[in-house]
Amino acid sequence: MATGSTFQWTKPMELFSSGKPVKICAPMVRYSKLPFRMLVRKYDCDLAYTPMIISDSFVKSLRARDSDFTTCAEDRPLIVQFAASCADDFADAAEIVAPFSDGVDLNCGCPQRWAMTEGYGACLLGKPELLYDMVRQARDRVGDPDFTVSIKIRIHDDIRKTVELCQRAEKCGAAWISVHGRTKDQRCQPVNCEAIRTIKDSVSVPVIANGDIKSLADVDNITEKTGVDGVMSARGILANPAMYAGFDETPVQCVKDWLDISLSLGTSFQCFHHHLIYMMDKLMSRAERRVFNSLASTSAVIDFIRENYSL
Repeated sequence: MATGSTFQWTKPMELFSSGKPVKICAPMVRYSKLPFRMLVRKYDCDLAYTPMIISDSFVKSLRARDSDFTTCAEDRPLIVQFAASCADDFADAAEIVAPFSDGVDLNCGCPQRWAMTEGYGACLLGKPELLYDMVRQARDRVGDPDFTVSIKIRIHDDIRKTVELCQRAEKCGAAWISVHGRTKDQRCQPVNCEAIRTIKDSVSVPVIANGDIKSLADVDNITEKTGVDGVMSARGILANPAMYAGFDETPVQCVKDWLDISLSLGTSFQCFHHHLIYMMDKLMSRAERRVFNSLASTSAVIDFIRENYSL
């Protein structure tokens, strides 16, 4: 954790008042860690989320905090996303990260079976009173008025239930709502833009669209269709960290920036390599990908890139 810098950044709610769609890097387990957040910030990403963190272990264990939450003075504006099944845990976690971040987000959309079994993620869509209590307690716990509490949801089959949930969450203090435009049981179906539009028209807080944002053209398209205040990308920005800067595929300079940032921050080999596999997919032939994906050390990866891309 880091604080106490003279670095200046735009607070999240100020971003939403700019009149332009806020461009956001989604919370991604294993991937939206500090090095990747610092990379996308170089390419017009306005706001970044941490990976989802389990709140109870985060609160109870210093080791978990040191492992799960790494940041620096320039890693702002920053939202820390938590999975929680208990209002006290979520509020405690918010209090811990408040000095080092700009807000917390409650994951109410993860559809994975393990998360649902533990009472996390999309499970909360079926427990709205608990969801509201979590938002309320976290909002009450942190005194800083600029510190935000938000939620990230999936939609119900019956959009009226989602609208009611969002309206109640707003009354409990949710600063904005991110909407993945699919139900918890949908995976590859088209994003439901009409549902996102309905939610946007039903609340007064900012609404963020999530799902299938892979280019600036997608940003413009979903903003026009839904009227949202921001867009959030996961797979798209993983494949092309420079997408918000208008690049159709990852530029070589972005690859170089990743090498510089990730190595300077001591990134694990697995994380270092996996990001490059995503970033360079369209830059390599099938034969090159086969070789690159099998590399087993940081030095081997660097040698491959230098030999093939003159970096």
